[in-house]
Amino acid sequence: MAALLEIKGLSKTFSAKGKTFEALHDVNLSVGDKEFMCLLGPSGCGKTTLLRIMAGLERPTSGAVLLDGVPIEGPGPQRGMVFQEYSLFPWRTILDNAAFGLELKGVSKEERYEKVRRYLKTVGLEEFESSYPHELSGGMKQRVAIVRALVNNPKALFMDEPFGALDAQTRNVMQSELLRIWQEQQKTVVFVTHSVDEAIYLADQVVIMSARPGQICEILEIEIPRPRVRTSTEVNRYRQRILQDLRSLRKD
Repeated sequence: MAALLEIKGLSKTFSAKGKTFEALHDVNLSVGDKEFMCLLGPSGCGKTTLLRIMAGLERPTSGAVLLDGVPIEGPGPQRGMVFQEYSLFPWRTILDNAAFGLELKGVSKEERYEKVRRYLKTVGLEEFESSYPHELSGGMKQRVAIVRALVNNPKALFMDEPFGALDAQTRNVMQSELLRIWQEQQKTVVFVTHSVDEAIYLADQVVIMSARPGQICEILEIEIPRPRVRTSTEVNRYRQRILQDLRSLRKD
């Protein structure tokens, strides 16, 4: 699989209150075109920092991230970001929230509404375009956030624990919904999670990171055909393997 994203020798150091600490150290990673990759590791290992650097929202201290061979030096329309918080404007309708990025790009109202309505229909929200965020459930709000990212037609979609605030049942539904959208849209997805089960259910590859400073410890191919059964023997085998790896990181 051809690499869409390449991370080369990436490190990140933060300074606060006269002290410095290294969040990421010499990270090297390739993400294939149309691949679904999950980043997994202990709290504070730098997963979100790595994701934000890949999205162009932060700069590395050293090293580089390349998209199609071009260095990423800031935010851009080729990269979409979905946060754990819904990040919707409470005073804008669902239609206008989802169209915000297109509006900033100067796309005409008629054209941006046409595009957004197609995506809202894809995620089953076409009847809620005139609603406001406070009128929607958590899962529906996150669908809007995904539409807002996808409507700009990015090459890569970065997701930072987007379902972490949802209840277990809604989270399972949203995972299946995301896989359906990913298969239809053929996007590259990099997804941060703390959940081993979520990573196994979603990913082509699970990247296991060490405690701070974050480094790549293992890249595990999930060779289970989709749709995956969460309680299958194959899933349980991967779960035990990853949990054992995470336990060994804590011991180290």
